[in-house]
Amino acid sequence: MVPLPLDLAVTVLHFVFSFFQATRPAGIDYLPVTTTPDPGLPKHVWHNLAQYAPWFSAGTYPAIPPSCKLTQVNLIERHGARFPTKSAGAKIESTIDKLHRVRKFKDPSLEFLRGYVYDLGVEDLVPYGATQSFDSGRGAASRYASLVSSDPVSIPFLRAAGDERVVDSGTNWTVGFKSTYPTVPIAPPLIIPERNSNNTLSDHMCPNAGDAKAADAQWLSSYSPPILERLNRDAPGADLEAEDVYNLMSMCAFHTVWIQRMSAFCGIFEDEEWELYEYGGDIDKFYKTGYGQRLGPVQGVGWINELIARLTSSPVIDHTQTNRTLDSSPLTFPLNRTIYVDFSHDNQMIAIYAAMGLFRQTKLLNTTYPDLDPERTWITSKLVPFGARMAVERLYCSGQGLGLESESGTYVRVMVNDALQPLEFCGAVNGLCTLQAFLDSQDYARADGRGDFDLCYA
Repeated sequence: MVPLPLDLAVTVLHFVFSFFQATRPAGIDYLPVTTTPDPGLPKHVWHNLAQYAPWFSAGTYPAIPPSCKLTQVNLIERHGARFPTKSAGAKIESTIDKLHRVRKFKDPSLEFLRGYVYDLGVEDLVPYGATQSFDSGRGAASRYASLVSSDPVSIPFLRAAGDERVVDSGTNWTVGFKSTYPTVPIAPPLIIPERNSNNTLSDHMCPNAGDAKAADAQWLSSYSPPILERLNRDAPGADLEAEDVYNLMSMCAFHTVWIQRMSAFCGIFEDEEWELYEYGGDIDKFYKTGYGQRLGPVQGVGWINELIARLTSSPVIDHTQTNRTLDSSPLTFPLNRTIYVDFSHDNQMIAIYAAMGLFRQTKLLNTTYPDLDPERTWITSKLVPFGARMAVERLYCSGQGLGLESESGTYVRVMVNDALQPLEFCGAVNGLCTLQAFLDSQDYARADGRGDFDLCYA
């Protein structure tokens, strides 16, 4: 576990509700970092690591138009870079053990494996991941300075799904924010348990939803044979299989964020092979909780309805994943804040994108041949890298010089990893939709998924 960085001005809150009590330990050391370090990866690798890519800006954040004033921002972020899960780590270690059987490598790029011992932890944040969240909090404090003051309305309100790495990321973000505003009494995130309660920040509330295993396996069997042939030729006796290719390529990402420089695992593969790995991540997310999964988008409906409540300063109307005990209390779901920040997982953020209508595709992703359409926007490293973030901004605009139909009014715009979204589903002009048009476009969420949520339990 990476220590959560807390300065003396920050203490961990204990929220006690009628159904549960969530606590966090205090007395944690501060991690003195100021910027997220460069992962040391060439772009052709860095931007092709799919959901394991360290965060990078997918676009240039557009300044607030001169005739507009920012009135609210809603942020949702993925936790920072972590160690592999228990099952993924076991598979990677098994692959490395196979390579230890090789007496003589024929490719010098594999020689480092002779003395390499697998030493990664399980699921917790790595130091690089901690700095990602710290840096994000500090960046948000600068970007949204106009919304910040000691007025209770202008103090950021944070929530986090209950997994330790998510809570840690939220706390690190808090300290990054406070490094700019040390006197603002911002609290660590409200913790929403991952299990045994309704939760809009976790994707566990649709037991009948399918998964992406069949699609993943089909793509792996399509792209891995040439790579596998090369590796088994260069590592005689290893007897690697298709899954071993995926394990070794994933290790490039996990080991890089652990040692904070490019891992030797990355050098095993050719430039064009990384594009195939990225496409595998695109397929996985698309068919797990994205548009390719029948019950994928409905898993993001609850969060969208919470967003609508915040944008309109009105009670949450939802009958899906929302925790109605928490969302009905001004202490645990205030409706008058200028900054809201939620911390979640990649699969849940994908469901939220799909529920909102972002990155909609004209056709299903091909699972046997890479989709090379230059207009394809479903690229996982740009959607949910480690430390991914989406910002939904509410603005009041006069309309002058913006090409907007309305002379004045409230508007919404959305950024995903700094890239301004076109919001074609609500008739956006320069990325700006009227608030009402945005609300109207969210009819799927407002209708509780049009029956899809019932199918989660039918």
